[in-house]
Amino acid sequence: MVQEKKLVDEVSGWLGLYDDGSVDRTWTGPPEVKFMVEPAPPHEEFIDGVATRDVIAGDNLRVRLYLPENIANEEKLPIFLHFHGGGFCISEPDWFMCYQIYTRFARSARVIIVSPFLRRAPENRLPAAIDDGFSALLWLQGVAKRDAEEPWVEKHGDFNHVFLIGDSAGANIVHKVAARAGEARLDPLRLAGGIPIHPRFLRSKRSRSELEKPQSPFLTLDMVDKFMSLALPLGSNKDHPITCPMGGGAPAA
Repeated sequence: MVQEKKLVDEVSGWLGLYDDGSVDRTWTGPPEVKFMVEPAPPHEEFIDGVATRDVIAGDNLRVRLYLPENIANEEKLPIFLHFHGGGFCISEPDWFMCYQIYTRFARSARVIIVSPFLRRAPENRLPAAIDDGFSALLWLQGVAKRDAEEPWVEKHGDFNHVFLIGDSAGANIVHKVAARAGEARLDPLRLAGGIPIHPRFLRSKRSRSELEKPQSPFLTLDMVDKFMSLALPLGSNKDHPITCPMGGGAPAA
């Protein structure tokens, strides 16, 4: 007799956690927006001015590349290493929503975007996603040194202008990867800057903005709390340095 697995925790609309440790990320929210979280396949031919492909970047790390069209022979483009949001628990670089943002960004800003498929909680609690983000940066260094191969990045990338960028929880990863990069030798790659967009910086006590800002039905404060409880290291709360770099537990500057 097959024993039916039981739901033990969930984040409404986004994921369910079962007693056997499995996670179901099937979208159960409003069906009219389901298309935003469905994967967009890669295409190496240029569509609307951008080509994309997925490549293996080291052990068990996959990245999606976005390359704009009409690059001159000697032209070198800045490289943006992007970390997606999603509360450390959901989202992928190939989501249609992400695909639309990245293709527009690559086309309008004339940059190469490298977006790793980060390990997600609760199967892989933090700092797993941070480790993956730093591994992606080291992979780019390997491409710059010709220790790793990636023709698009080798031919068109400007390794003197590499930027970290991330939104929401991805902005937290920008902060932590930048801190690690500051203690590493990345030659011949030069990390030129970091762009944290609306970082998911929190603390155990509700902030004024949390209390006053209207909540979205797609992301309530209760949902954020649940994502953090599933993602942070066991025994931690939102005062952990990953989510509260301004707190007493954070390393001294």
